[in-house]
Amino acid sequence: MRPTGASTGPLGAPGAIDGLRRALQTSWPALVVDLVEEIGSTNTALLQALRGRGPHTPHTPHTVHTPHGPHTPRLLVARRQTAGRGRLGRTWHAQADASLTFSLGLRLHRPDLSGLSLAVGVAIAQALDPSPPPERPRIGLKWPNDLWLHDPRADSGGRKLGGILIETTGNARERWGVIGVGLNILPLGSGEFASGLAWLQEIAPGTTTIAALHRIAPALMQALDRFEREGLPGFVEAFRARDLLQGRQVTTTSPEVPLGRAEGIDEAGALRVRDPSGRLHVVTSGEVSIRLAEAAAEASPPRPASGVPWPC
Repeated sequence: MRPTGASTGPLGAPGAIDGLRRALQTSWPALVVDLVEEIGSTNTALLQALRGRGPHTPHTPHTVHTPHGPHTPRLLVARRQTAGRGRLGRTWHAQADASLTFSLGLRLHRPDLSGLSLAVGVAIAQALDPSPPPERPRIGLKWPNDLWLHDPRADSGGRKLGGILIETTGNARERWGVIGVGLNILPLGSGEFASGLAWLQEIAPGTTTIAALHRIAPALMQALDRFEREGLPGFVEAFRARDLLQGRQVTTTSPEVPLGRAEGIDEAGALRVRDPSGRLHVVTSGEVSIRLAEAAAEASPPRPASGVPWPC
């Protein structure tokens, strides 16, 4: 069934997120959902608000001015970001109606946040590509925070579809997190991404930013509730089913393991890499890239797009 009503129009249209707001507030009544026409960075805006150094609700067209304080859980959606940020200080390019960009700010009660970016990636990938096993998912997860579209024509066996940026603030007694998501809906230039970029309409023709948001937001909220209860163990198997690096020759920025074969993640979400001598290393941060010489040989064709938008 095709999406209907407000979920099919432009994200910036008045009332575009009213249905989503009502649906989310049924299960999460304290959540405030704001839509802005343009902003520097949704992550930065929420972090500044949480730290008491910025406006709680940016004043732009179509913003809903609900009275709330700086520590109210908020979903902030932007049609366009002018200073979007990715991991390691990279710029995330976001254009109105061609990209979906939003940040979710909320209190984090769980002391151990290991693997949170992996859990978020699982939730988004499953919402966009609910592929039943044993069928290979079209959307894979590249440790630690990227969504990739499988593509045998690409040197790395895939292209970047989206990214996740998680930042925290607060203290030992009260910690808040801001979860930023950027997702390509329509074609964009490859920019600084050596893999090239993918876009959602390649596998779901006709999909709009608002339709994608309607699918992702509830799934993300449910996943965060589950993460608070179970931590990463509740998502490990689902991550393994989409692990883009599993069994691949990779290069890393870790001086201890510049080259090796990826062997999945450990219980804390760290990447396991076995070097050419057979020693197993645990990589907790830095950059990991698929070794291009092997990627093309191992990639398999993705499932063709059905041409039918998601059910709604």
